[in-house]
Amino acid sequence: MLRWTRQQLGFDPPHQSDTRTVYVANRFPQHGHYIPQRFADNRIISSKYTIWNFVPKNLFEQFRRIANFYFIIIFLVQLMIDTPTSPVTSGLPLFFVITVTAIKQGYEDWLRHNADNEVNGAPVFVVRSGSLVQTRSKNIRVGDIVRVAKDETFPADLVLLSSDRSEGTCHITTASLDGETNLKTHFSVAETSVCQSGSRLESLQAVVECQQPDPDLYSTIGDSSLLIIAVCTTAGVAVYTGMESKMALNYKCKSQKRSAVEKSMNTFLIIYLCILLFEAVLSTILKYAWQAENQWDEPFYNQKTEQEKNSNPFLQILKFISDFLAFLVLYNYIIPISLYVTVEMQKFLGSFFIGWDLDLYHEESDQKAQVNTSDLNEELGQVEYVFTDKTGTLTENEMYFRECSINGIKYQELNGRLVPEGVMEDTLDGSNTGDELLFLKAVALCHTVQISYDQPDSMGGGGDPFSHANGFSSGTMEYYASSPDEKALVEATKRYGPPGTLKVVSAVLGRNIDDHIPLIFPHDPYKLLHVLEFDANRRRMSVILDGEEHPESYAEVERRLGAARTALQHRDERLQEAFAFIERDLQLLGATGVEDRLQDKVQETIEALRLAGIKVWVLTGDKHETAVSVSLSCGHFHRTMNILELLQQRTDNESTGRPLMSCLMDPFLPSLLRINDDHVIQHGLVVDGASLSLALRQHEKLFMDVCKNCSAVLCCRMAPLQKAKVVHLFKTSPERPITLAIGDGANDVSMIQEAHVGIGIMGKEGRQAVRNSDYAIARFKFLSKLLLVHGHFYYIRIAHLVQYFFYKNVCFITPQFLYQFFCLFSQQTLYDGAYLTLYNIFFTSLPILVYSLFEQLVHPHVLQTKPALYRDISRNSLLSFRTFLYWTLLGFCHAFIFFFGSYALIGEDTSLNGNGQMFGNWTFGTLVYTVMVITVTLQLALETHYWTWMNHFVTWGSITFYFIFSLFYGGIIWPFVQTQDMYFVFVQLLSSGSAWFTIIIIIVTCLFPDMLKKVLYRHLHPTGTQKNQRAIYDLA
Repeated sequence: MLRWTRQQLGFDPPHQSDTRTVYVANRFPQHGHYIPQRFADNRIISSKYTIWNFVPKNLFEQFRRIANFYFIIIFLVQLMIDTPTSPVTSGLPLFFVITVTAIKQGYEDWLRHNADNEVNGAPVFVVRSGSLVQTRSKNIRVGDIVRVAKDETFPADLVLLSSDRSEGTCHITTASLDGETNLKTHFSVAETSVCQSGSRLESLQAVVECQQPDPDLYSTIGDSSLLIIAVCTTAGVAVYTGMESKMALNYKCKSQKRSAVEKSMNTFLIIYLCILLFEAVLSTILKYAWQAENQWDEPFYNQKTEQEKNSNPFLQILKFISDFLAFLVLYNYIIPISLYVTVEMQKFLGSFFIGWDLDLYHEESDQKAQVNTSDLNEELGQVEYVFTDKTGTLTENEMYFRECSINGIKYQELNGRLVPEGVMEDTLDGSNTGDELLFLKAVALCHTVQISYDQPDSMGGGGDPFSHANGFSSGTMEYYASSPDEKALVEATKRYGPPGTLKVVSAVLGRNIDDHIPLIFPHDPYKLLHVLEFDANRRRMSVILDGEEHPESYAEVERRLGAARTALQHRDERLQEAFAFIERDLQLLGATGVEDRLQDKVQETIEALRLAGIKVWVLTGDKHETAVSVSLSCGHFHRTMNILELLQQRTDNESTGRPLMSCLMDPFLPSLLRINDDHVIQHGLVVDGASLSLALRQHEKLFMDVCKNCSAVLCCRMAPLQKAKVVHLFKTSPERPITLAIGDGANDVSMIQEAHVGIGIMGKEGRQAVRNSDYAIARFKFLSKLLLVHGHFYYIRIAHLVQYFFYKNVCFITPQFLYQFFCLFSQQTLYDGAYLTLYNIFFTSLPILVYSLFEQLVHPHVLQTKPALYRDISRNSLLSFRTFLYWTLLGFCHAFIFFFGSYALIGEDTSLNGNGQMFGNWTFGTLVYTVMVITVTLQLALETHYWTWMNHFVTWGSITFYFIFSLFYGGIIWPFVQTQDMYFVFVQLLSSGSAWFTIIIIIVTCLFPDMLKKVLYRHLHPTGTQKNQRAIYDLA
């Protein structure tokens, strides 16, 4: 614990050198000169805060918000000098905002801590003192021998020592790393494969010399590569643990994501801060300028003494600064701190609608949409690029045999039988033809499928976990294959061929074991001599079998293969030559059709996103052929697209002999020149991980230009960190597009965390993508409604919320600024203190909150059926500077009408009461305030398109509450109120018919021009959304 603490604080970093030496079972040399290396422990940390740094780190992040930083300054100013308002008016709202936000973010991080504890506390078995000991995953040390049973996840990066198979092989999947569900076979060295008991493993004296931790998934660890999920019981030595494992190195540190709306809010706040500073500076200068004239000097009862008039210039400067700060506090309400409170509440409450949406509920898996963070709701309406994983995201992650061609005849499955196309089942005699049998025989033999039988774990009874190494007990049989295609083909031959078993005797390593494979041809024994592995150049794999007739040429084949596989130099080239010598004069028997079934409505979803102006990229760790096939089948690529390929390019002149720039531009330039003339042409790009690394390293701008002119891009053979780099590349491009990443596996976590919005699919590759995502859905098809409907609603709601808040605060504080011209800039407030405090908290807060929760410009069904409406709100259009300027100017215009309209009524000492009594200062301020509350509330009512009973309740209820509160506040002498300035003021105001007439005239004068503008714009320059609104109204 002490070492871990020191490592976290940076005082005791893990040892770093070019290589690391790992002593198996931590059996260190006994001589006195050896100093043990220090390595990271096996804790996985995805959380952002700790109990020690939560307060300072969270406060730092919150005070990056302009409004929060501004109000803490105002609060400190109010504490230091005598200001017109109380420090409570700024300090209390600020404390509330900071506390609520900290609780919300702390709760979300607490959930991440729980997820980490679940992983770190998982039970594992390690070999210690000659026996298996159960411990927790976090306690694994580098050098420990770890036992992993069938279907368990490896708790650290291991080098294989032995397995329960006598030949020492282990078959694993890496779906949680690179998305591949293919079975991969790993071999232990002969010296350790015989160590299948705890005592023999403990006594093993061995050393693993390997490189330092590297995020590259395809680099080796000593003599073995990373293992993720085993399909047999294995033992391995831990070489990389915790945050040094390949999975952790491919994680991106979780950072605080900030939406485009929040960034716009900060920009607007800076503009309003400049307006505030201008008003404060102007007021201070005018105060001293006017006081310099005799007729505007202090009144007789407050005249300055001679000592004050002749005071030190330094004190006069301090007085000037004090006056400036006092004006700053007086006008500070133009910066709406309640905006952040309302936004937080809107995001938190609004996020429940996603979970409640039954259209996002997947009945088969009983999973509903999940919101992990509510800070990015509106970002769903601004997405321009979608980066999606393939396996398990677009597909079901399951392979199915669909059809085949045998000797030129197409065959399909019909009621569990393989029949020629167009032939009825009742016309068949039930037997297979010679061509069919030969085809099925080839399919049954040419594969690397492995068999596993379910059997009880011997650890449960305390026995040796490797005691069953020489055979299988009876139980349910399960296939494991290096390729899901192979598994689908083997299962197909079992279904279609005669019942029985084919005994294949493996002699690959010189060992004989009986693997009973449920295939066909039970009486034909075959001996597997060699497997010619698949590679991207040959695009095939083959096997060499020893059947009843042993070919005479096998001796030459054996010699060539043996020489190639043992070559110390140019091994790959010599293997290719040997394979070419063997794989010649082959007879074509037929072709198979196997598909990874797409998820439901994937093609429709991608097409809807494309119509919405969203570009879709597929980033996958899968091989090129498979990835292209899926892209074509799901509609990501169209058959009519001009597909450009950039593959196997590791250096600038490798493979093709031409520089990468030529590889990119030669096929693209002719089409690129026609883009402006022919908009029908669409381009697609296919690039692999190696070529992408070179492109980003040497030709980033060129690569970006090509990609932006492509309708669809497919990146294959991608490592997790490469996926994140691609997202980061577009995220930080000059256009700053909003990116969304979606995936289902742990290999997608870095991409999900890098994107502006990360979405996890609740698939078959664990829950890490879901835990690290911002939103989680059960199927890819739900992405359409999540963006086109929920994203549209969230964005328009919060965009109007932000603009409206600035508008109503300009209306609120501008009359206060104008009033200073009529009171010699004495810092006299126009409104009572209670009105100052309650304006944003009660009188005008609920209508905009309810609006931001329920507003709908058009029906959800229309948004889904017409994805092009998504373009109306793209590029943050509702928060553009033009829109912001309109709302700001509207606020200033209304504020001038409030003030001067009220001044025209009572500014000339006119008696408005029947008893001849004239209105005073507080009556004038209350009149301005009353007109303002009613007008800003009705202005929001004009913006509302979707009225619910709650909208009616809070709109008319807020106005009613203001009148009731004012009557009680001014009708009673409150004992806890220091001054009774407002006593009977509101009643006196309402008793005047002229005041009522003025209120109505001012409200109509403010709202009528805006209503006229809306009507004209809707008829002369309607948006796509407004056209659909009109169509719906016409139908109604």
